[in-house]
Amino acid sequence: MRRILPFMLIPPLCIAGALALALRFGGPSLPPPMPSISDPFRHVDFTGLPALSRFKARDGASLAFRAYPAAGPVRGSVVLVHGSSASSSSLHVLAKAMAAAGLAAYALDLRGHGESGPHGSIAYIGQLEDDLEDFVHAVQPAGPATLAGFSSGGGFALRFAGGPRQKLFANYLLLSPFISRKAATFRPDAGGWAKVGVPRIIALVLLNKVGIRAWNGLEVVRFALAPDFRAALTPGYSFALAANLQPPEDYQAAIRAMGQPVRLLAGQDDEVFRADRFQAVFQAAGRPVPVTLLPGIGHVALTLDPDAVRAAADQVRSLDQPGG
Repeated sequence: MRRILPFMLIPPLCIAGALALALRFGGPSLPPPMPSISDPFRHVDFTGLPALSRFKARDGASLAFRAYPAAGPVRGSVVLVHGSSASSSSLHVLAKAMAAAGLAAYALDLRGHGESGPHGSIAYIGQLEDDLEDFVHAVQPAGPATLAGFSSGGGFALRFAGGPRQKLFANYLLLSPFISRKAATFRPDAGGWAKVGVPRIIALVLLNKVGIRAWNGLEVVRFALAPDFRAALTPGYSFALAANLQPPEDYQAAIRAMGQPVRLLAGQDDEVFRADRFQAVFQAAGRPVPVTLLPGIGHVALTLDPDAVRAAADQVRSLDQPGG
């Protein structure tokens, strides 16, 4: 038995060694800048950008958002969730269009972005849902309230729409949402926008399955930011933040669990996701949603182009109608 015991220890030691190597050396590389994502924001008119407001989350953190009062009588509200690396200011054009349509609009700085705490990480997977619930209770957006998320923010909106707190919002609008690396809409490296440390992610997924979360703060993704944007934006995500900004691993179950009205808007020329496959992904999951594809619109243009932001506002207004 004494001779056999050392050989019995070899497989566990090999596994532990492989995990350690993946955690140490399996992180993401830095992708080259992706001009189609960064350059459009160089021409945005930020006139009238509201000052940051704040609310207190359950852990005592002071989190930031921007409020856009509705033009004229308030017909409802919309809470906007930005895409990966970004902050509330990236949704300025979209938020103004919502306000012009009579909606009280709120653009969030998600925790780990903008002025909501240190960039790139959160304390635990699920903290973003807690933060959003705290925001709703603190601010009490006028009803009917819609949660609208763009890109990774759309993935988070989908996650929330399929979760136990989905009735905090009357409706959901998904703007070219990230669904899953396994979904048919996914392009390798998100079309060049993100580099993922696959070995590190695999190791962390395995560790999380057995309840070990000590290394969830390790970076697993980096974004293709222009060099002059890296200081102001969030250049990469920890495992916890990346996991929380997308639907759960069984994304089809999350789609089927959506009980509130949901619509999806994307551009036909989206270079980050395969927009022509959104409809099929939801149908395959057993929960079809109305999908509108805008001709001539790319990924970022969905939140900046005048026709696209008006279309998004029209979608929210339509959802707010009886039977919407």
